[in-house]
Amino acid sequence: MPSVKIPPVLRKHTGDQTAVDVAGSNVGEVLNALVAEYPDTEEQLFSGEGELNRFVNVYLNDEDVRVLDGLETAVAESDTVMILPAMAGGRA
Repeated sequence: MPSVKIPPVLRKHTGDQTAVDVAGSNVGEVLNALVAEYPDTEEQLFSGEGELNRFVNVYLNDEDVRVLDGLETAVAESDTVMILPAMAGGRA
């Protein structure tokens, strides 16, 4: 099964796990399987319309899925999906 690396901000919703293995043949299925197993992650990952939140970056084996096929990007059993919340900051 593909492995999903969990960022520190989401670990409180996954029992402090740093990575979980979930089934799926594309990135969307993998993330939906993660949400099915850990429902509290849904509002962090997806908008009300079911789209990936704009402040969440998802990588498949170090490649940003937005430059691939987005949530439709194919995932193999040995792949790693990494979730990274976008960082903002600086001075106003």
